[in-house]
Amino acid sequence: MEALEHRTTLETPDGRLAAFGNQLIEVHLWLREELAALREDTYAYLASGARPLDLRAHCLTFCSAMNRHHTGEDDGAFPKLAEQFPGLRPVLEELRRDHRLVEDSLQRLQALLDGLDQEMDPVVVRSELDSLAALMETHFVYEEKRIASALNALNAPGWDRSRPDFLLIDDTEH
Repeated sequence: MEALEHRTTLETPDGRLAAFGNQLIEVHLWLREELAALREDTYAYLASGARPLDLRAHCLTFCSAMNRHHTGEDDGAFPKLAEQFPGLRPVLEELRRDHRLVEDSLQRLQALLDGLDQEMDPVVVRSELDSLAALMETHFVYEEKRIASALNALNAPGWDRSRPDFLLIDDTEH
């Protein structure tokens, strides 16, 4: 899996990390690209039966990245936002509910792709992927509109030197 290429400078002149909302949007772009690649690989398998060798691994990696991102938001970013921007608490609760829906969908998808060697219904697989993509897209758009600017304004000591978990895409980044 390729590392995310930063499209903008997200550091202050003294090298501190900044613009957490902008970084969130970049992570979302990367996750969208990864899901698109996973969908393409899965659809190719369903159409031809010639399973890409890394389809299960790609799914596991994608699911792990989504889980790390959402857990990092729930455990790190959202509490800090709620503390500094109390008016966002209802939005943050709604985003947490979305995270549970995404997690449920990811578990169903993983189970389906784990069964590639067995008889499977391509309609069910496509439906789960399409549902996940739609859910993620609406979640990401809502999250970006509602909290990106607050993340950019967030005062989070400790985040200025080390990328917080919700912005990690690769286990080697920490």
